[in-house]
Amino acid sequence: MSEKGDFIAMSCSPQSGCFRDVRSPFHLSGKTSTPVALFSGRPRRTKSAPVGVLGKVIRILEQLSQTSVGLPLREIAIRTNLNKSTAYRFLIHLEGAGYVFRDCDGYYMVGPTLAKLGTCTTLQTALSRASTGILERLQTATGETVDLAVLDRDEILYVSVFQSQHTFRIVSEPGTRRPLYCTALGKAILAYLPVEQQGKVLPAIRFERLTPQTICSVEELKKDLIKIHRRGYALDDEEALSGARSVAAPILSDDRKVIGGISISGPAVRVVRPKFAELAFLLQQAADEIALRLNGLIA
Repeated sequence: MSEKGDFIAMSCSPQSGCFRDVRSPFHLSGKTSTPVALFSGRPRRTKSAPVGVLGKVIRILEQLSQTSVGLPLREIAIRTNLNKSTAYRFLIHLEGAGYVFRDCDGYYMVGPTLAKLGTCTTLQTALSRASTGILERLQTATGETVDLAVLDRDEILYVSVFQSQHTFRIVSEPGTRRPLYCTALGKAILAYLPVEQQGKVLPAIRFERLTPQTICSVEELKKDLIKIHRRGYALDDEEALSGARSVAAPILSDDRKVIGGISISGPAVRVVRPKFAELAFLLQQAADEIALRLNGLIA
């Protein structure tokens, strides 16, 4: 597993021919089925209660679709004119089905399941719309894979992927999830979370040593997050996969709240350490431009 998920290696020589090595791709898939009821004779009467429940759920989703940074339970209850216990009960069901997700600070946002249905402009779709042209140019300029991701509970969720055209490259897919502690994107987002939210996320991390460079303790990760916040970008220096490196920068709102991150990833033979600062500068410029466009989309 890497910043990009799959590490595709292609090598050709007269002696050995060609080979392709793909490391454990992670895919999210799901199928939904719609129950069909067949009636004969007189139409069955329906009660009015389910319609009232549906209206309340729609009010919640409408409010969540109008914000890029999410809403706490109290604010949702106020905006929808529901009491907190009722709103919470609906949110629990919606979260379980993937229609909303809640971050570690207790803010609810429209989730990836609803985003796939295309029923409203969500944080993910707004970010994707705001960043597409910018990230395409960044991929062309660097030649490496460029990704956009957001925080989803205690993981990062890849929203958009712009693949390198090199045969030897890092590969992932939109919808893929990765850990926070060993990816540049995860650490870039984590470093800019409020201290209180960090305090909730860090103890829940289950560390796994993936390479000799993998961070495997909260104390070590905290030290790295301080450095990341100070310099403005994060690194995955062969921490998730030996031979792969990534550089990432956060996307920050006007009030400096992190709303996502972008990264450049590639094999260590091309993403060399002397290029870190240059790639970080390009990422920071792109992140600032995305933030400006995003403000225009959700204003």
